[in-house]
Amino acid sequence: MHSLVFLCAQKVVSHHSTVHGALEFIPKELYPVLFKAAFMDKRTLVLQDLVQTWPFPVLSFQKLLRKCQHCDRALLQEKPNKEGSEVHWIGVGAETRRPGLRRPALQCLQVLDMTGLQDDGIDQGPESMSLWSRTVTLAKACIDVSKHQSNSVTLPPPQPVSVEVHVDLFVNSTSYGVLKDALQNNANSVLRLKCRDFRAEELPIASTVGLLEFLDPTGVRQVDLRFNNLGLSGLRVILPHMAKFTNLVSLKLPYSNIDVRRLSAGMEGSLHYFATQLSRLSCLKELNLGSSRLSGKLRQLLGDLQGPLESLELAFCYLLPNDLAYLSQSLHTPTLKKLDLSGNNLSDSLLQPFQHLLEEASSSLLHLDIMECRLMDIHLESLFPALCRCSQLRYLGVFGNPLSARGLKNLLQRTMGLLYLQLVIYPYPVDCYSENLPWPPTSSNLLNGSVDEEKFSRVSAELQQMLLTASRTDVVWTTNLCRHNTLDYFNL
Repeated sequence: MHSLVFLCAQKVVSHHSTVHGALEFIPKELYPVLFKAAFMDKRTLVLQDLVQTWPFPVLSFQKLLRKCQHCDRALLQEKPNKEGSEVHWIGVGAETRRPGLRRPALQCLQVLDMTGLQDDGIDQGPESMSLWSRTVTLAKACIDVSKHQSNSVTLPPPQPVSVEVHVDLFVNSTSYGVLKDALQNNANSVLRLKCRDFRAEELPIASTVGLLEFLDPTGVRQVDLRFNNLGLSGLRVILPHMAKFTNLVSLKLPYSNIDVRRLSAGMEGSLHYFATQLSRLSCLKELNLGSSRLSGKLRQLLGDLQGPLESLELAFCYLLPNDLAYLSQSLHTPTLKKLDLSGNNLSDSLLQPFQHLLEEASSSLLHLDIMECRLMDIHLESLFPALCRCSQLRYLGVFGNPLSARGLKNLLQRTMGLLYLQLVIYPYPVDCYSENLPWPPTSSNLLNGSVDEEKFSRVSAELQQMLLTASRTDVVWTTNLCRHNTLDYFNL
């Protein structure tokens, strides 16, 4: 239920003319609740006025809209919309303020923090903005403000108000041009983009390097380069440009077309250079090399890192037993909070090394992904002693493994003692498929096979009843992979 203050704020922001004329008299302490009410009700013009006259040095949308005594879950679930997102930055510069807006300390705003806005792809309607759309919209706005600033003729010229706009950016070949123009104007613009998390997809090497060069070295905490077909030769060009990011915590390079299984002499040199450049990233805590063929080279890649990793994603990396043996003895394992080994065949020669790795990581592990690892009931049974030692575990992903209904019930029963476990993404049981699956079934067989919904509904109901009986309804058991996509290392 909303507070009385919030309900009053909703009433006030419903009349733009009233707010517009009264802002100079409204106590600054009421600005946050007015902003929340205007954001929730999509009062675009009111939001515009509030941003332009914001009486504090920082305006952080994520902090402002999180759950507090003046708002409820409806605010937390609110998706950034086209109309609302645009007003976040319109008119921040002095040149763009509309007539009639007066307030003491009008130039107080120094940082506009737009990081962390939801972009999970779930329940996004036509009016929602994706991270890509917000990046394009924001870049165009910065360019427009810069043009307006250049075209203004005033004697003597006013001192422009410089505002840092903290953002997460997502760029591809379609949006590269507009973002490059916006970043080029950064130095002289009243709106200066400061990127926190940078994501680029399907960009040529030269374009990627160009954008990295424009980013503020101190602001970047994550670089995510995927589907860029870089290969070792491309990474050799790009990685030296990462060293300037002194606060880089997370580096994601999935789908980079790395294959170390048959290296030429030149490629051996590139692999060594890649490892050397990784070791220069002194603050690195998260590394994603998913869908790279790293067979037998994990020690070479990770052995020289300056500090331990807390998140390691090695999905579909064709790992060998010596890779997991190295990892279980490395400095990284005792600190691992997140481990993703999905797509590696853990049912054969990797099973025992993985069991040992799990034991070594059990005290710190919060998030474990072992999807599509060909694990059957008998393999899972051998992993239970190590798995049940992971007392801090919050998330477990076993989707895409050929487990039976009995195996899933056993898994649920054995993990009941993991008191912090919140989410389990489990596979459709092999005995719930409509046709006879080849044995052992591949991931493709399981993903493309036809599930008997009636059989699966019965199994799902039995699992839910087991949770209810054990008073563990706090744990979500689901086959919905969308829940997996919302998880983030920085929220661990």
